[in-house]
Amino acid sequence: MKKERKEALIRIPICIVSGLILGVWWTLVKVLIILQWLIVIFSSKRNRGLAKFCQIFNTQAYNFIRYMTFHTNARPFPFSDLAKDFDKYER
Repeated sequence: MKKERKEALIRIPICIVSGLILGVWWTLVKVLIILQWLIVIFSSKRNRGLAKFCQIFNTQAYNFIRYMTFHTNARPFPFSDLAKDFDKYER
């Protein structure tokens, strides 16, 4: 079997697993968006922890899309390390 065909077949289960995880994560992010909005309204400051968590989701969703569109062969979460992304977004 050719390398590209094999890689395409491997992407099917990766898509299912990563897609399910990102779907649940996206539901949580929607709740956090509302919570963050309320925090900013009442305290005039954003919660950095919530913002960081949502940014990590954004990065993982982007990595997933890049992988599924064959832009990269770097596998998305949970098939790659998530921890390395936490420190990149400290602002």
